[in-house]
Amino acid sequence: MDETTHLRKADLRKQFRHLYTPSDKEIQVVDLPPARFLAVDGYGEPASARFQRALTALYNISFTTKFAVKKEEKIDYPVMALEGLWWTSEPTGRFDPKIPRSDWRWTLMIMQPDFVDEGRIAETAQRLRTKGKVLEPFRLMTFHEGLAAQVLHLGPYSAEAPTIERIWKFIREGGYVENGRHHEIYIGDPRRSNPSKLRTILRQPIRKKKI
Repeated sequence: MDETTHLRKADLRKQFRHLYTPSDKEIQVVDLPPARFLAVDGYGEPASARFQRALTALYNISFTTKFAVKKEEKIDYPVMALEGLWWTSEPTGRFDPKIPRSDWRWTLMIMQPDFVDEGRIAETAQRLRTKGKVLEPFRLMTFHEGLAAQVLHLGPYSAEAPTIERIWKFIREGGYVENGRHHEIYIGDPRRSNPSKLRTILRQPIRKKKI
């Protein structure tokens, strides 16, 4: 008998599909539940070595954990998309792509299933270090974003500004105010995608404006 028939499936993509499939035409308001993320914090432009090290750490830990869980616990699950929270060193902290990239601050993260706990992540990290892998400082966190406005951006990251401005306009006209950091979800692997074919969910946490 094929050993895959003994595997239990856990698919966060299916579970949260309604929250990760916005249109590029209309801005959508969603309510995000608490979720567990593996995260790496940093600053500076995405082309920097620091950013690339953060990406490598997140992918190495996430995929190594997935394979270990599949082998040892007989649970199979897909590794979720890379996500990023973005802000700046400006007093307001508001992310604006026109601000110099040297002032950008970020938290890169990948959602993890609830059964992937601190112990499992620590075990994975030790395995990687034993193999000579150097890991950026990371953390496992619970992130509860709550109410947010989001839309799908098609094309290169450098062309996001008009789409971000659409979200800001929607927030103002809808009686909302911003309530958290600019959030991006990268559909597919940004390290391998053609810039013209990139798909990025742009998300901004919001709350109703007090009257």
